[in-house]
Amino acid sequence: MATIRTRDAENSEPLNMRIKPSIRSLIDRAAALVKQNRTDFMLEAAEQRAQRVLLDRVVFPVSAEVYAQFVERLDAPANPNDRLKRTMTTKAPWDAA
Repeated sequence: MATIRTRDAENSEPLNMRIKPSIRSLIDRAAALVKQNRTDFMLEAAEQRAQRVLLDRVVFPVSAEVYAQFVERLDAPANPNDRLKRTMTTKAPWDAA
């Protein structure tokens, strides 16, 4: 995933926003930990979030027949097997005490 370079003034536009001092401080602390300036940190985070939001809404067009097969598989009970039995009988790490 490409990161937007803020130093490329020719291909960039200004973006202004108002922000609470506590959030600015939080961002500055996190940016310092990964050795980025505030702008680069915020642009990278915003770009990643925007990509996730858009990818979450990707539509896969399929025929009615393919969709029916997909729904049928989702609705079908799981086939019992050793791995599934082991998973269903193993205590969760947060329950083991």
